[in-house]
Amino acid sequence: MSEAGSIGGDGWYSSAHRLPSPNFEARPGGIEPTLIVIHNISLPPDEFGGGAITEFFQNRLDHSAHPYYDRLRGMRVSSHFVIRRDGAVEQYVSCNERAWHAGLSSFFGRERCNDFSVGIELEGSDSSAFEAAQYASLNDVVRATMQRYPIDALAGHSDIAPDRKTDPGPHFEWLRLQNGCELPLQYFPYLAKA
Repeated sequence: MSEAGSIGGDGWYSSAHRLPSPNFEARPGGIEPTLIVIHNISLPPDEFGGGAITEFFQNRLDHSAHPYYDRLRGMRVSSHFVIRRDGAVEQYVSCNERAWHAGLSSFFGRERCNDFSVGIELEGSDSSAFEAAQYASLNDVVRATMQRYPIDALAGHSDIAPDRKTDPGPHFEWLRLQNGCELPLQYFPYLAKA
């Protein structure tokens, strides 16, 4: 597990292992992130460990290595962070830049969530619980992001793209995140309206 760190002026988290992805661009009009989006990812699905997530985010995935990977051919995807099962934090894109994690999305009528969000992927799936070490690291990353940027909301990928996405899935414990970061419910608008 990584120690708690901070995000510098360059948008990189001091306690993350840097694995730069080419899949990013400048945020339009100097927009700062105000939203954190929580995801889950596993490649192949429901299998943990290995380097496939990194290879995918760096456009180096061997599409012949698993039958599922053929459907990822030609896709260009990234997230700012990936938190592994043991709590290790990897960063692929500076938080100052626009990572390609949310796709077609809307946050209470505001379209193109990539423009104004930070994406955090937890290594996991909709069918399994997340590890305590992942929540601990997630708390650290969320706190560091909120110290550096004017974050005013957290949401799941399924909240901002409900017709397409289900992650972070039914096993993600939103109240555990809320309590771990000591945030009022107003930061979780989809929980508040539930």
